Amino acid sequence: MTKFLINMIKSKYDVSASLGREKVGTMSGWCGIICNAFLCIVKFIIGTVSGSVSITADAFNNLSDAGSNVVTIAGAKLANKPVDKEHPFGHGRLEYISALIVSFIILLMGVELGKSSVVKIFKPEEVSFSIVSFFVLLLAICVKLWMAYFNNKLYKLTNNINLKAVCQDSLNDCIATSATIISLVISHFTGFYRIDGIVGIFVAAAIIMSGVGILKDVMGPLLGQPPSAELVKSIEDLILSESEIVGVHDLIVHDYGPGRIIASAHAEVPSNEDIVHIHDVIDNVEKKIQKELNIVICIHLDPIDIDNEEVNKYKSIAQKIIKSYNSEYSFHDFRLVNGETHKNLIFDLVIPFDKNNDTTKILNDIMALFKEYDEKINVVITIEHSFI
Repeated sequence: MTKFLINMIKSKYDVSASLGREKVGTMSGWCGIICNAFLCIVKFIIGTVSGSVSITADAFNNLSDAGSNVVTIAGAKLANKPVDKEHPFGHGRLEYISALIVSFIILLMGVELGKSSVVKIFKPEEVSFSIVSFFVLLLAICVKLWMAYFNNKLYKLTNNINLKAVCQDSLNDCIATSATIISLVISHFTGFYRIDGIVGIFVAAAIIMSGVGILKDVMGPLLGQPPSAELVKSIEDLILSESEIVGVHDLIVHDYGPGRIIASAHAEVPSNEDIVHIHDVIDNVEKKIQKELNIVICIHLDPIDIDNEEVNKYKSIAQKIIKSYNSEYSFHDFRLVNGETHKNLIFDLVIPFDKNNDTTKILNDIMALFKEYDEKINVVITIEHSFI
């Protein structure tokens, strides 16, 4: 059935496109609603017929579980809304926000289970065991396992973080229900009713940890995180594929949701090239990146002097000095300005993010190294951090 549903959606839509992602998210949500409604009806009927209050109550719990599926559908549809005046970059991040809501649902489930488990440890109650309730719980585990498997497949297909959250939500239900079965069996045969609360504490901790994990996964793209190394390489390779471009730096990638990436970069070109020709080259690169990577990019031209032997000499000296100080540092926008008594080296120094970085000390140390090499060298350094 899983294969049939996935092939059905893949045959009609491009799942990497925004419309395809919407259809995948909608299908996941409706499958979840149907499964939870099925469990609700089965548990309600069996609970009513058998007179089991716990099974009947659990039926309404499944009905509330469908809430995360409704969030999935809403997130998928809202994320695919077209751009408008108030949101020129689209609504793609609503996909992350819907996953954020599901992560809060998971955390709430863990906290509530933890609270009830603590109460059961200090005030244990006799748990009634019946074959009917045992098989109802087994049925619930089977359905939830399929939901987790199905959503995990869809997540791998689309890399939709919301589907990963829904998958984890279903797995947590499996863990909680499995723990209930274990507690029922142990307490029934041993009379040790505190086991229900003890097992519940461990399950609650596992659920809370999974919720925190999803929360971290979602907060990254919401707050802004560096692009993947693969994406950076793809962009840089396409920019450097033009022979007129000799270097690239200051690449910045903004993620406004899946399929809505906007970037900017500085392309280094020989200063003696024809500006009209280079402008045409840059235009072609921007179009190529948009076509092949679906990324809107704005590329700034940085003219550099590559044929000046003196500039190249001092650039090489700067490279050796900076790498000897810290191999992770790099520099760009290098210029040489000759004075009557001194040579001024001007460049931007790129250093990694580190809360312990003392930029004043770094500047003084590097300036001292240049002076140690040649007292006639003055350096004017602008320190910046990489965005990739």
